[in-house]
Amino acid sequence: MAVAVPLAAAGARKLSDVVEARRGSTRATRLLRQGADTLQGFRKPKKRRFSFSR
Repeated sequence: MAVAVPLAAAGARKLSDVVEARRGSTRATRLLRQGADTLQGFRKPKKRRFSFSR
């Protein structure tokens, strides 16, 4: 899961770039890019051992 999600996001972004270069901006390319952005946001927040600043 830790490897699959970033790879899926990168793949969707790359596919969006290729299709957009060939056919221009479409609804499908925008959805692919939005999905990649959403997948990037699912990372777990890092735990801080010592949290001096709140």
